[in-house]
Amino acid sequence: MTAGEDDYVYDEATGEWRPASEVAAAAAAARIVVRDSAGHELADGDSVTVIKDLKVKGAGQTLKQGTVIRSIRLTDDPELIDCRHDAIKGLVLRTEFVRKR
Repeated sequence: MTAGEDDYVYDEATGEWRPASEVAAAAAAARIVVRDSAGHELADGDSVTVIKDLKVKGAGQTLKQGTVIRSIRLTDDPELIDCRHDAIKGLVLRTEFVRKR
């Protein structure tokens, strides 16, 4: 079913019925854009490279410059990304320290 002129969607935030096209346009405008240190847009599943040595708090390790992190996940915060690394569980990196691969 496509969103035509007669389709309405209940907006829980405002408590009103709004045209589906208006709700879709508002959702697209609210999309968070996450960018790396070079300004490239990041998406879920991308691979990134660490651009400087980073001491990891609580792990007692250092991520060396050039370390590749695969399959990132975006968070609600455009400055943070969830990462998977073999030696470090629950790694969260700031986007200013990574570059898209």
